[in-house]
Amino acid sequence: MAGALDPKPRDWALALPLTAFFALFFIAPLGLLVAISFETERQMTGTLGVGQYTAFLSDGLNLAVLRDTLLVGAKATLLCLLFGYPLAWLCTKVSARWQAVLIFLVVLPIVTSVVVRTFAWIVILGRHGIVNEAILALGLSAQPLKLLFSETGVVIVLAQVQMPLMVLPLITTLQRIDPNLESASQALGAGAWRTFFKVTLPLSLPGIIAGTILTYTACVTAFVTQSLIGGSRLLFMPMMIFQQAMDLQNWPFAAAVSVIFMVSVLLIVAMLVALSRSRAARLYG
Repeated sequence: MAGALDPKPRDWALALPLTAFFALFFIAPLGLLVAISFETERQMTGTLGVGQYTAFLSDGLNLAVLRDTLLVGAKATLLCLLFGYPLAWLCTKVSARWQAVLIFLVVLPIVTSVVVRTFAWIVILGRHGIVNEAILALGLSAQPLKLLFSETGVVIVLAQVQMPLMVLPLITTLQRIDPNLESASQALGAGAWRTFFKVTLPLSLPGIIAGTILTYTACVTAFVTQSLIGGSRLLFMPMMIFQQAMDLQNWPFAAAVSVIFMVSVLLIVAMLVALSRSRAARLYG
């Protein structure tokens, strides 16, 4: 039976067009980027070395920008998880009609232009925006809060924009949990919260990991949102790469920064995947 399901050699030919496309438009440009990063001169004279990497890693300002970028992505991802998990759980408990409405509201930011969304948030978070007007009207503050052109504003906007990437994997995972498990837990004397922490939350971990990976990678690379909401006072890695490549025309250094940024994000993703596998082994092994 297993042999009948094994792909035949000619079946692998079906994957050749996609493989060629992937190699031509992803692997080749990535290899070129890595090659350029080892150029020691801005004019790319062909002299190779690790000078660009040394220049980045030996500068405290550059490392601070990398740290801030990774941290702002983590904060936005955590915010997405805190608000997205209850929303995903609610989507699995309501009727099919209301579930469709909630999913539409969740997906709505994706079908809206990122520029339009970001400029809308500029109006909302501005000194005389909706948020500050509401805070002043409620007497929560004597003066408008500094939300625009701040890290707080960047985190809020990133969380709203990338929320679908967290919620949709969670909905899929929560829908696959057998409801009889929760019923059995409660029948054995566990309360609602104990059932959640001992049954629902562990079984939904694959969705949490998948949503975290998708959301985090999208947040740390969100060039438009980081630039428009953060303004010129905040510098993150995507903007640094843009400045080095387009403004300063220092392509070798921009390539090295890109490689370091990519490796840093991939390491975090690898840690999340390892955590997911370790947890799955303890649950099912």
